[in-house]
Amino acid sequence: MKYSKEEIIQYAREEDVKFIRLAFCDVFGRQKNIAIMPHELARAFDDGIAFDASAIAGFGAEVFSDLLLHPDGDTLVPLPWRPEHGRVVQMFTTITHPDGTPFRGDTRSLLRKAVEDAACAGYEFTFGAEQEFYLFRLDEEGRSTKIPCDEAGYMDIAPDDRGENVRREICLTLEQMGIYPESSHHEEGPGQNEIDFRYSGALKAADDAVNFQRVVRTIANRNGFEADFSPKPLAGKPGNGFHINMSVRPFDDIGTFEHMIAGILKNARAMSAFLNPTEDSYRRLGGHKAPAYISWSEQNRSQLVRIPAASGEYRRAELRSPDPTANPYLAFTLMIYAALEGITGRLSLGDPSDINLYTADEVVLAKYEKLPRSLEEARSEASKSGFIRKYIPEDILNIYCGK
Repeated sequence: MKYSKEEIIQYAREEDVKFIRLAFCDVFGRQKNIAIMPHELARAFDDGIAFDASAIAGFGAEVFSDLLLHPDGDTLVPLPWRPEHGRVVQMFTTITHPDGTPFRGDTRSLLRKAVEDAACAGYEFTFGAEQEFYLFRLDEEGRSTKIPCDEAGYMDIAPDDRGENVRREICLTLEQMGIYPESSHHEEGPGQNEIDFRYSGALKAADDAVNFQRVVRTIANRNGFEADFSPKPLAGKPGNGFHINMSVRPFDDIGTFEHMIAGILKNARAMSAFLNPTEDSYRRLGGHKAPAYISWSEQNRSQLVRIPAASGEYRRAELRSPDPTANPYLAFTLMIYAALEGITGRLSLGDPSDINLYTADEVVLAKYEKLPRSLEEARSEASKSGFIRKYIPEDILNIYCGK
């Protein structure tokens, strides 16, 4: 929904809004915010709200640390868990320097630029997110015990599934924020859950992914649990994936779709440092339906890219390597540019891999290129990639590559 400055000021007055949270993310995708009062809204839209960025990851040091937040009225949502009287709402923001120049560490603006570049090339990409998370019990002090909320398995039901009511509350809360889940269920791990979303444009999908983690953590905590999105919360158990479904429009022929996938596969190793940015990320890859090789197939869940059953404009590619520690703005940015490279270069997709790569022998596996096996290897691939250096600002690249 698009709202003008005047409409938002009127909304705040009529709906008894007392706090407006201006939200943004650090370079790792962790959500931050500053709260302003309603009488500051006009100034926020006209001039921006200054904040000290020196303590935010990737936002600079103490020298020249002031940055400005400019609210994006299209992202206005209520925070339903806050009081109805003296309501709290949120808007995502664009970040600039005091002189008005864009801040290069604003990953949301990087994604907006990628969307604009795709549109100039004649394409629109849509995304659907699937994020997995564990629910762990809290002790009397509200600290995580790392004890799962249940011992249920894949798509089990209550009473074995003790996360059912939590997922229900999460889904209802998300709907009140204009985020529409498609399905929810218990995953394979003990206390592990998944909620999937209706696909949308890249910027909204990334905003929704960020908001989703916040809502899940908030609702879980209210119910006596910790929501854990880390890639491998429990040794020997399934990790948490962030499966990203991607479609392209116009869908004029199957060639466009296949070129899109080919571009993503070509740049998969270089993108890994951003799709899997922690040491734990590489403990997840290669087991429990998490890929280890660069391959694709129809429906086969052991591959890096899976093509779920669908046809026409609903046909999509599911990238299965990312995990929830990825910054969705950077992940979607890189996927768009990789897809455009594949489409404009008419890259060949090659044959599908219709075998189970988890059980294949070494002779078969030797034919496939591997994803990085460690964060160090992933950082090395990103550092030497011309593709990454073309689209990721040097300051962000240096942070991700540990320089």
